Order: sequence, then C-alpha cells, then structure tokens
Amino acid sequence: MTTTATPAEIRDLLTSLYAAWADNDAEAFAALYTENATVVMPGVFHQGRAAVREYMGAAFAGPLKGSRGVDEPQDVRVDGDTAIVVSRAGILFNGEDSLPAERERIATWVLTRAAGSWSVAAYSNAPAH
Repeated sequence: MTTTATPAEIRDLLTSLYAAWADNDAEAFAALYTENATVVMPGVFHQGRAAVREYMGAAFAGPLKGSRGVDEPQDVRVDGDTAIVVSRAGILFNGEDSLPAERERIATWVLTRAAGSWSVAAYSNAPAH
C-alpha cells in the first residue's frame, strides 16, 4: 500500500543532505542517493551513487572544503512514491553568510521512496540568472 508523503518528510531528506554537506561527509551525502542516481549540472554528468560519492569526496577535500549548501524548496509535488522538488539553491563558501546572485541556482530534485525511506533518484541544476 502506498501512503502519501508530507512535504515535511521531503524537507527532512534535504535537511539530511545538507547536514552531510556541512560535515563534508561524502559517504553520508551519497548514501542518500539511489544506487543508479543521476546528477546533471552545467558541464557535469554523474551516474550512480559511487560517482556522487567520488565527486563530492574530491570536492569536500578541495574547493568545497568548509562550504555548505543552501536550498529553499519553491514547489514540492508528491505522487505516491515519487516526489519532485524545485528549489532555489547554491553554495556558501567558508566565511560567507549570503549567497551571491551569480551563484544562485534553480534545482530540480526527483526523489523516490523505497521501503519507507526517501532517496534522491535524480538531481539537476541551472543558473537562476
């Protein structure tokens, strides 16, 4: 039997993702993605949880060290065990308190629920401006 998720359940997944980011924990971050997840960003395509883990591990050890992701859902739609979230997002680098407009993104998340747990099946973002 499929139950309806609440937007709070979806936000909980995003909160967990960004907590793992703030901890620079690529393992915990990638664990929230499905095994065959896809990530598409300008100039970037990753397929699978292992690719997400590898990419984020290198980023956390390098240019994203000490950064944190920000994400503000603008639209959350749930249909059974699938959810689509459109959000305004970006990266705050170490010492930053506000997101510069040129780094603001519009992100689309496709989430899926299996065995009662939500995971990221696909993520994509594009410049907001």
